[in-house]
Amino acid sequence: MVDTVLYRREGHIGYLVLNCPERHNALGSEELQLMARHLETAAAEEQVRVLVVTGQGEKTFCAGASLQQLGAGQLSNDAFREVTARLGALAIPTICAMNGHVFGAGVELALACDFRIGVEGSRMRVPAAAIGICYPPSGIEKLVNSLGVSVARRILLAAEVFDARAMLEVGFIDHLVLPGGLEEACAELAEQIAGLAPLAVRSMKSILGQVVAGQVDEQQARAMAV
Repeated sequence: MVDTVLYRREGHIGYLVLNCPERHNALGSEELQLMARHLETAAAEEQVRVLVVTGQGEKTFCAGASLQQLGAGQLSNDAFREVTARLGALAIPTICAMNGHVFGAGVELALACDFRIGVEGSRMRVPAAAIGICYPPSGIEKLVNSLGVSVARRILLAAEVFDARAMLEVGFIDHLVLPGGLEEACAELAEQIAGLAPLAVRSMKSILGQVVAGQVDEQQARAMAV
């Protein structure tokens, strides 16, 4: 049986691929375990200078957490938080190539990446309020820190549907391309990053993370800048 999350490396670029398009790449316990394992592999591979996170299929990048498993108590918020934390903590830059719509926890997964590329015709929504679920505090914090409290209110309290242009306007995606151009746009950005000085890139990503967290280690930052 083919795994529902795949990992491969091509040169200096790693690819983490959600591989269950028939379920709109929803994330259950199996998918989260595979993602955690593959992220550990990517972090350990010295050759990898950038990681691309994407999905199989043409409709949906990620439909979020498996509602069936959530309802049955088979999926914890802790497991998802651990995966997004690992993704966000990678020393190398990460690119989310969203091959379609993104919903629920898939939005948080995308926000854990450094860059996001979306496609025309796609939509984004967190339907927690519509289905009677209070979104986890860690996810709310991520939305506020990444997009600002005003946009977070629209996403969470109004359960607003954002089309591709709106996603670009609020800063959820950095680049918007036609569906047929996603692979090329992603490869171009990944190759650009992979061709830069890796130690400088890693150092600046580390400092950026400290700035966002409001915990800049001045001594360490100065040492990195030398």
